[in-house]
Amino acid sequence: MKALLCKEYGPAESLVIEEVPAPVPGKGEVRIGVHACGVNYPDNLIIAGKYQVQPPLPFSPGFELAGEILELGDGVTHLNPGQRVAATSMGGAMAEEICVPATNVVPIPDTMDFTNAAGFIITYGTSYHALRQRAQLKPGEKLLVLGAGGGVGLTAVEIGRLMGAEVIAAASSTAKLELAGSRGAAHLINYTESSLREQVQGLTGGCGVDVIFDPVGGELFKDCLRSVDWGGRILIIGFASGTIPNIPANLPLLRGISIVGVFWGTFAEREPEANRNNMRELLAWFEQGKLKPCISRTYSLEDAPLAMKALLERHATGKLVVTL
Repeated sequence: MKALLCKEYGPAESLVIEEVPAPVPGKGEVRIGVHACGVNYPDNLIIAGKYQVQPPLPFSPGFELAGEILELGDGVTHLNPGQRVAATSMGGAMAEEICVPATNVVPIPDTMDFTNAAGFIITYGTSYHALRQRAQLKPGEKLLVLGAGGGVGLTAVEIGRLMGAEVIAAASSTAKLELAGSRGAAHLINYTESSLREQVQGLTGGCGVDVIFDPVGGELFKDCLRSVDWGGRILIIGFASGTIPNIPANLPLLRGISIVGVFWGTFAEREPEANRNNMRELLAWFEQGKLKPCISRTYSLEDAPLAMKALLERHATGKLVVTL
């Protein structure tokens, strides 16, 4: 089978396609024929040797996928060969076949195609976990979403609206903001044109927002600390800017702010039942037409490095997907 391989740590351009043996499912695993693979920011980290968990070389990137079950490992009784599913993995999804733990597999509805399914679990799962379990977002609260035109940011806009929040979308371009507006953002902020803090203060009468969803980090985090109302929560999702900010501890103290870390993968592992409940609710919203995944572009396996580079350089809007 074909697989996109990282044979030495480096940029996406260093990845190569080679023939490798098909995997064999172990106990509790399923073998899936991959039809599509979602592209995520950690794909760039893992091939650079900068991710928190590094598989041995060579390996394939790719943390989420959709396809059909080809084979069941011993002990798997709740799934069936031929079943259409989405799944997550600690890498390896940018290949024609993959074996994953059966606990990581989610059957998908007939109304969901493989491309949408491949970009669904991580972005929607992260945003829903962040807003529901970590922020405990309430109807009527003001939610500021940074990176609102990207894959995870856009899902936070959608979910925040469905949870009854007044959503303020912040992004770096008009095109990204227009996309966020089409997904339910009530207010739009371009933080390359003027101060994020000043624009938030203007929209909130100087009070600030209740919750900030931040997958960007870097210099914008300083504005976040000064854009939260008393008792507000800042969700740390990731650092797409490439810079992990330092936090002056006096500001959370003085303003009663909670700075809350969000790591969906560990949540799904430690609290599987809560994660399954989240996914059931998200898939129900999809079937009801309340969630509309934005797959802005698809790539072939050969062009997957271009997708990863676009994501790293923050040129992407919505979700990028590799199709096989």
